[in-house]
Amino acid sequence: MKRTFCILFLSLGIWMFSQQIESFKTILNDKISIRALEIYDNKVWYTGTDSKFGFVDLQNSKNQKQISLSDKKLQFRTLAQDKKSFYAINIESPAYFFKIDKKDLKSEIVFTDTVKTAFYDALHFANDQLAYTFSDADTDNLLKLAVYKSRKWSMYKNSTKLNDGEAAFAASNTNIASSKNFLWIATGGKASRILKIDLKNENIDVFSTPFIQGESSQGMYSIDFYGDNFGVAVGGDYTKQDENINNIATSIDGGRTWQIQASGKNAGYSTCVKIKPGSKGKEMISVGDKHISYSSDFGKTWKKISDEKGFFVCRWINGNTIVFAGKDRISVMKLKF
Repeated sequence: MKRTFCILFLSLGIWMFSQQIESFKTILNDKISIRALEIYDNKVWYTGTDSKFGFVDLQNSKNQKQISLSDKKLQFRTLAQDKKSFYAINIESPAYFFKIDKKDLKSEIVFTDTVKTAFYDALHFANDQLAYTFSDADTDNLLKLAVYKSRKWSMYKNSTKLNDGEAAFAASNTNIASSKNFLWIATGGKASRILKIDLKNENIDVFSTPFIQGESSQGMYSIDFYGDNFGVAVGGDYTKQDENINNIATSIDGGRTWQIQASGKNAGYSTCVKIKPGSKGKEMISVGDKHISYSSDFGKTWKKISDEKGFFVCRWINGNTIVFAGKDRISVMKLKF
């Protein structure tokens, strides 16, 4: 009797698990590594390796286009947009800041960073007139930011000191996030901290976190915020991806303090987290090289909903549809609630 009950319970659990995913479809196959996505005009836009930039139509995946931004085989891990253009910056030096017109997809280099240590980890528009991107630090170990303001890029002068071995991960273009009033940057490595910029006066505060840190491969890889106060961070150690201790945290005071969540009870290393639109922070999805996971209680508990491997970045298309990208493909998952 006990055995029969266990089998029935297990079967019910499998049935409930299977009901969470209504459909899963790959809409792009290519020899490419993708770590940055944007949604515009009912299309998913991406940048990747070998200078590739393109889109896939979400209504008709046969409608797709890919162009090369350079003949130098650059690697892109950033992508952002304003009303008229996309922007992308390659990793490594020299770092070229590309502007791509949304109408004709013509591109131009509008800024260049030739410093040998240039390595831009993420790019983000706080609003249509203001964007920030940050790079690994120069030899002075100061936080290195470039800002887009008054329709031009310039280096941002500040005195914020990073710790030795503190850097960031160009994993999914999502270790930077913003609300109407603030912008947050997550660092990793030997120190994993939150840098908070007040968008009104440009003051920078730096907050320590209890996140896993201490090694160059450890720390926060991705953050997302709802409003000025609630935030979530995911990451871990990419050299030990199954380890799941102190690799998820949330904040309810705008990043000042962080509470570890689901330590030892999650799927491990994650490279991207995105809050579900309209959920006010309650629901969110995360993705790592070996899993896709979901939380419906403000990040406190997580359930692995897929063993799909090789994804690095995700974006919500709407309240029940998410696009994923990573090694050699872009896929769309539709959830059933």
